[in-house]
Amino acid sequence: MQERPYVISIAGFDPSGGAGLLSDSKTFETAKVMGLGVCTALTLQTASRCLSLEWRSVKEVTDAIQVLMENYPVSAVKIGIVKDAEFLNKIVETVKKGNSDVKIVWDPVLKSTSEFTFFDLETLPQLKTVVNKLSLITPNYNEYSVLKEHNLLPDTHQCSLLIKGGHREDHLGTDILVENEKETLLTPVEDTQMYFPKHGSGCVLSSAITAGLAKSESMETACRKGKLYVEKFLKSNPSLLGTHS
Repeated sequence: MQERPYVISIAGFDPSGGAGLLSDSKTFETAKVMGLGVCTALTLQTASRCLSLEWRSVKEVTDAIQVLMENYPVSAVKIGIVKDAEFLNKIVETVKKGNSDVKIVWDPVLKSTSEFTFFDLETLPQLKTVVNKLSLITPNYNEYSVLKEHNLLPDTHQCSLLIKGGHREDHLGTDILVENEKETLLTPVEDTQMYFPKHGSGCVLSSAITAGLAKSESMETACRKGKLYVEKFLKSNPSLLGTHS
C-alpha cells in the first residue's frame, strides 16, 4: 500500500473546529494525506465571532516545525494565521531549511469575516521579501485588493495567485488562478444559491489544495479539486459549521 504524503498545517487553534488546525486536519484526512500540525495562536471563537487571540512565540512555532521536518518527509505546508510579516518569513525559512523543495501555500488571513484583525497591517511592506518564496497565496477578494494596493502581489512565475471569489459583488464564487501571468477562471459547479456561508471555508480550500500539491497534482488541478471539495463543504448543511465527507 502506498504511503500517504505528509503535510503540515501551521495555523491557529479554533475551538469551534470550523477553521484553523482542526479544520485543516479534517480536510487532510478526507483528502487522504497525513496531516501534521503546528499551532501559531490560541483563539477563543465560535462559528460567528472571535473573542480573543493569544499568539505563540516565533521560537515555539519554528522549533515545532523543525522537529516535524526532521522526522517526517513533508512535501507540502499550509500556513494560516500569522502575527506579521516577520513571523511569516521565519516560518517559511524554517520550512525551506527542512526541505527546499516543499510546496508552501499561504492563506493570508488579514481579518476575519467578523472584522477581528489577525495580521499586523503595519508590517505589510515587509511581505515583499516573502511572497515569492511561496508556491501559492490564496487571498479573498478583499485581501487581494489590500495586497494589490500595497504592490505586494507575487511574481506569478515564482508564486501562483488564487483570488477567491466568495466576497465578490460580481461573479460570486468565481476564483481566478494566475500562473506565469496567465489567468484561469474557476467557476462554481452549481448555482451559488445552493451554497450556505461557512466559517472556515478559506481554510478548507487552502488545505485541500495543499493536499493536492502533496500528491503531485499540478497547481491548476489541485485548485480545481480544492474548489470542488469546498463547494461540497458549503452545501453540507445550512449552519455556519460545515461537515467533511
